Amino acid sequence: MSTPGPVGQGLQIAPFRGLRYASERVSSLAAVTSPPYDVVVRPDGLRHLETADPYNIVRLILPQTGEPTARHQQAAQTLRRWQAEGVLTPDPEPALYVYEQRDQGLLQRGLIGALRLSPPREGVVLPHENVMPHVVEDRADLMRATAANLEPLLLSYDGHEADAPSGDAGLAPSTDGHAPAAAPGTSAVIDRAVRRPPLLATTTEDGVAHRLWRIADPAEIAEAASDLQQRQALIADGHHRWATYLRLRDERRDPGPWDFGLVLLVDSARYPLRVRAIHRLLRRLSPADALAAVGDAFRVRPVDGPLTAALDALARAQDEAARAGAARNAFLLAGGGRFHLLDRPDPALLEAAVPRDRPEAWRTLDATVLHALLLDRIWRISEAPEHIGYIHDANAAVEQTERHGGTAVLMRPVEEGVVRDLARQGVAMPHKSTSFGPKPATGLVLRSLELG
Repeated sequence: MSTPGPVGQGLQIAPFRGLRYASERVSSLAAVTSPPYDVVVRPDGLRHLETADPYNIVRLILPQTGEPTARHQQAAQTLRRWQAEGVLTPDPEPALYVYEQRDQGLLQRGLIGALRLSPPREGVVLPHENVMPHVVEDRADLMRATAANLEPLLLSYDGHEADAPSGDAGLAPSTDGHAPAAAPGTSAVIDRAVRRPPLLATTTEDGVAHRLWRIADPAEIAEAASDLQQRQALIADGHHRWATYLRLRDERRDPGPWDFGLVLLVDSARYPLRVRAIHRLLRRLSPADALAAVGDAFRVRPVDGPLTAALDALARAQDEAARAGAARNAFLLAGGGRFHLLDRPDPALLEAAVPRDRPEAWRTLDATVLHALLLDRIWRISEAPEHIGYIHDANAAVEQTERHGGTAVLMRPVEEGVVRDLARQGVAMPHKSTSFGPKPATGLVLRSLELG
């Protein structure tokens, strides 16, 4: 792996020898991919992936045998065995990779590479959420055991493509199906790559089409690297993996492959990301107990289903509060086949519960109010995994509540501008506050640190 530029500049991207599935050794590329590890939350979803193909990547990112140490060693042994069997094979030379996701009404393209891990104080990579130490510890143990970056982080940056047509943020409007020509830099490198035959192409069962191109030309690598050295990026997805990268880097004194981490960089000026909420599953709190504890702290109203109608009521409540000049914080509780809307929190309770040493934009976040007032003061819920789960899909959250009991707390997404502004101020949001997407499929390209 080559190393661009001195330490202390902007985003410093480097090529690497991608480790990829040999298509002839698996049933299909789609069958061996997976969503990111923290999206695979349901046991039935895990089993579905494990049975889709014996070589599905979930056996590496979420091994299921025994205690954590045994699981991580199992993943390392599986990774070595798949390489020895030729199931996973390294590309012949270091490269950057252009990655495309295409769905109805959506086109997203970005650049996958090994990013130098800059210290947080340099402000090159901007986290916006706090992390949970036990998750970082688990991911660190897995990375140590496998000596690999098994899935890329999703980072967004603003390429300031003021001349790019707005249609390029969705399906490209040009007659040949390609994005219009861009100024020299990362966008131009990507646009040239997608005019060539892809390295691989597959469509996953969710209907998303994925394509990957390899960029090995030193001139094109240098063009992208030079452009990115002028940028900073927001962590859109992967805070725990980023914290893991930094921890493992700091454990080593000598320069080497641990100074870099696998990332997907997306120019949000050309390809705006979607921002969705992450919902909470309170495993040991019944809806009746939850509502009784709330008392007069919020206005509480039953709302009719189905889920789509209840979520519409949540959105209306926040809009109505904004027009009335009241606190916009509102939550939808689900459980026992019913929905309840919590809104209009008591101003005095908010004042007492929410720390005052943060910007107003942070103090008024739904996630801030949820954790500071509801979880900490009213429900007194521990954030241990046995008490609370984090689920990206509202339907899945309600389904799990109905199947296993407990209470689901459904939330509205945060605007991307708020996230970016807080990140630039160095203010972290509560963990699991946002879900940016579309997320890259795991398994299309891996980075083995033993390959350099």
